[in-house]
Formats: sequence, structure tokens, C-alpha cells
Amino acid sequence: MDRLRLPQNYLVFGLPLLMISAMVVLSMTATFKENVELFSIGVSFDLLITIPLVYFLLIRKTRIPKTTLVPLLVFSLIIGKYIIPGEHHYYLDLFKIWGLPVIEIFVLGFVILKVHKAIKQFNLNKENETDFYSILKKSCNELFPKPFVVPVVTEIAVFYYGFLYWKKRPIRTNEFLYHKESGSVSLLAVLIFLIIIETIVLHILLAMWSNTFAWLLSLLSAYSLIQIFGFMRSMSKRPVIIGQNKLYLRYGIMSEAVVKIEDIKAIEISSKDIELNSETRKLSFLGSLESHNLVLYLKRENTLYGLYGRKSTFKTLLLHIDEKHKFKEQIEVSVNFNAE
Repeated sequence: MDRLRLPQNYLVFGLPLLMISAMVVLSMTATFKENVELFSIGVSFDLLITIPLVYFLLIRKTRIPKTTLVPLLVFSLIIGKYIIPGEHHYYLDLFKIWGLPVIEIFVLGFVILKVHKAIKQFNLNKENETDFYSILKKSCNELFPKPFVVPVVTEIAVFYYGFLYWKKRPIRTNEFLYHKESGSVSLLAVLIFLIIIETIVLHILLAMWSNTFAWLLSLLSAYSLIQIFGFMRSMSKRPVIIGQNKLYLRYGIMSEAVVKIEDIKAIEISSKDIELNSETRKLSFLGSLESHNLVLYLKRENTLYGLYGRKSTFKTLLLHIDEKHKFKEQIEVSVNFNAE
């Protein structure tokens, strides 16, 4: 499937770029300069209508968003402004004044419709799932192209856990917290404090050189603070869960894995240093900055999902659970647990 999809993507993006390149080459020829008025109309028509239409027909039955047509139109308009003499920009200017705003209105309407569908889908999935992050991923997977799912889900989840979800979550007997005794919350809180201090100092210093650059850096720092705050808040809302057949390992929205209980070879209470490698991973995204108190050994390889969809495989997983003895006992008494 991947081999078939790759040439198709080359065609989808390659053909419009080839056509635009042909327009650029044409504008450099003597023939174009001899008949500049006539060719300017033709090139404008091709850049603003023919090429976008070809692109639309190519993506019509693919998962590539139709909204990608807008960047292509803007790119074509910029190329047109560059290769066509200024006195022949009539059709380009006409499109810029009237065409682009109309297209933007249609795109805005399309986005609103998608959001409405996402809310409806979210409410449907909510009936079968209680974890917001899992519901959000499932809903977005059913509505958006795959490359857009992870960034959209992460940004929404950061804002939701950071600023909207303040209600205290009751912890069931099969759910286990991992943030109270690990020191991870304190570490992230210190990091937030340091970023705030550093941002203020750098802003004052950079403002002496460039006020614009100082504010740009401050905005980026503010965005990082929101991200870290959302990560920190999500930890108390997404506990590790021992299900009937599966173990749902979570570290906020930063990393997670689902392990079949029958695949667990052994579980050991241990804080000893273990070298991380291609088969040994840590559930915490903080790595060696956070200690572990449990080691999970698996019979077969599993997948750990990190931030923004990053994947890594493991057979041994280091993690911290506040009630480590109770956690170990619950797994070992499970009917599906069969230690080697």
C-alpha cells in the first residue's frame, strides 16, 4: 500500500509544481516578451484556474484536505506577481481583491462544519469511553486526515487539561496515580518558574536591541509554558488503569501504552538503575530526571506512544506508581496473568 501511495503523492504535488515551473520558464522566453499582453492573460488564467483545478481533481478522492487548495492559490498568486510585468497584473489584482476573500469565506465555513461534526462525533464516542484524550483521538481519527490528527489532538488536550478540566477526578480501585510521590510535578513546576524568570530577563535585554524580536521570543516562551502546564495538569487526570484483559499505561498526555496482561512476563518492584536502549524504555517523558519504582517485563515487543505521535518499541518498561505494592498484587491476581 505504501509503495502505491508514494507515486500517487508525487503526482498530486509534482504535477502542479511542474505546471507552475513551466509558467516560470515561459515567462523568461523571447516569445513571452514579444506577446506579453496576450501571454500574461494566459499565464494568469493557468496560475489561478487551470493549475488549482488540476490539483483539486488530483486530491478529490484522497485524504489530502481540500483546504490545501488555498495555500496553492496564494503560492500561484505570488509566482504570478513575480513573473508577470506589473502593468499586466489586472487579473491577478482582481483575484486578490475578490477571489481570495470569497475562497476564505468558503474555507471558514468548511472548518466550522468540521468542528460541528467533531463535536457530534465526540458526543457519540463519549457514550463508550470516559477518558477525554482517548475520545478526542478517536473522534479526530474519524474526521481528519492522519497527518493532522496528532497535532490537533495534542493542542486541544493541552488547553483542555490545563485550563478547562479542574474538577477533581475520583480514583477507582483499578486505577493508580503516579505523580504524587515521583517528584515529576515539582520538577515541571520548577521548570515553569525558571522559564518565566528567563523570559522576563531576556525580554528586557532583547527589547534594547529589537522590541519585535523580544515580543516574538516572549510569545514562544508563553506557548511553551502553556504546553508544560497542560502536560503537568494531565497527569492527575489520566491514571494507569488495570482492565480485565489489558493494562492501560499512561503518563498524562505525554506517553502511553496498552499492554495485554497475558503478555506480561514479570513485574518487579525495583528502583535500581537500568540502562535504556531499544528494548528498555521509560514511561515518563522526563527520562532519567524521574526515578522509577517498578519494572515491567514483557514476553513480546510492544509500542510506546510519545508526544506528537512519536513511537518506540519496548520489551522492558520502567515506571513509577504511587501504590506500587497494590499495583503489583492486582496484576498478579489477574486471571490473565501468567508469569514465566
